[in-house]
Amino acid sequence: MTLKWSAVVIAAVAITLCATTNIVVAVLRTGEVPAVVNMFAIAGAAVATLVAVIAHLNDRQQGRMTALTEFLVARLNEVDSHVGDRNAGFVEGYLLRQGQQHDAAVVHIAPRMQSRRLMTGGDD
Repeated sequence: MTLKWSAVVIAAVAITLCATTNIVVAVLRTGEVPAVVNMFAIAGAAVATLVAVIAHLNDRQQGRMTALTEFLVARLNEVDSHVGDRNAGFVEGYLLRQGQQHDAAVVHIAPRMQSRRLMTGGDD
């Protein structure tokens, strides 16, 4: 938030200084403020305004991502608690039906092949 408001203040100060300089020079002398000074003030205000808009959009995006993340975590926790209970009951019922009263033994998966071939899409 500080970047956004800093950029807004810089843009306001740049526009105010540009307008004040033009008014003071017009009242005190018959000349004009050099175009470089006016362009510099306008460019500074434009860049500061652009930075403020981008910072504001970034804050909004971060807020939406936070809300989406919180919703997703809550939903996944709800699904996990609901499905976890069903799976636990299913496994216990299956084991009781099979006559196993204790935990099942761990069965290792067969080892992978030692060499793998890279397929390029054609028949080898």
